[in-house]
Amino acid sequence: MSKNPSPRIKVIQKIYNALMNPGVKLEFPKSQYKKFIKDVVNGTLERSELLEETIVLHLGADIDFNKTDKLLKIILFAAVFELMFKHSTPKNVVINEYLLASEHFLEKIQIGYLNAILDKLAKELRKE
Repeated sequence: MSKNPSPRIKVIQKIYNALMNPGVKLEFPKSQYKKFIKDVVNGTLERSELLEETIVLHLGADIDFNKTDKLLKIILFAAVFELMFKHSTPKNVVINEYLLASEHFLEKIQIGYLNAILDKLAKELRKE
């Protein structure tokens, strides 16, 4: 892995850390992506209920959060946050970046599932 991992990898790690260690103060070290990482991490954590409602609304039949792997859920929530609130990033870039980042955390079959879900959600959330 390179010295500067993708900012999406950092986002996933920070959200995971916050969920696994409630009350931990998140640190955002200096980097060219600090503002982006901080925005996505804090936004995803603050809006997790809205994100879950949105995902269930569009994918109710396709996903069961009680049976969904925690890391897959984190990646999905962060990606949906970006699709909903970071309109300056094209939807294909958001999807590709999270699929690349997910290779560090998920099995191939989960990545395929994530791709299908993000494609479907992106079409609903970003009717461009």
